[in-house]
Amino acid sequence: MGIMSKILSGGEQHTTEDYVELDLDEFDTARGEAGMSVRIATIGEQQDVIAIKDAVYDGDIVIADITRHTTSDTTMERIVDDLRQVAQEVDGDIVQKGDDQIIITPTSVSVAREKL
Repeated sequence: MGIMSKILSGGEQHTTEDYVELDLDEFDTARGEAGMSVRIATIGEQQDVIAIKDAVYDGDIVIADITRHTTSDTTMERIVDDLRQVAQEVDGDIVQKGDDQIIITPTSVSVAREKL
C-alpha cells in the first residue's frame, strides 16, 4: 500500500460492518444551548421596538422587516433612532439592508458592509 492510499484510507481498508448507524433519537438535539440567537421581527408600529430592544439587550441578533414603512416616514425615523441608540448602548451594530430590512446586533458583533 502506497503512502497516498494510506493517507486517503486512513491506513486500513474498512467495510460497512465497521460502521454503526446512529439513531438521532438517542442524542439531545435541543438548540437552547447557543449563547446567541438570530431573531426575526416585523416592525409595524413603535411598540414593536420594545421586543427588539429586549432581544438585543439579551445578546441576540435581530433582523427586522420594515416593509410597512417608507424610509422617509417620521415613525420610521423615530424607530431607527431608538434602535440606533440601543446598538450604541450595547456596543453592537445596526444596518439597513435595502428598503425592507434592518439588522441590529449585540455587543461585539458587527455587520460587514461588503458583500461576499
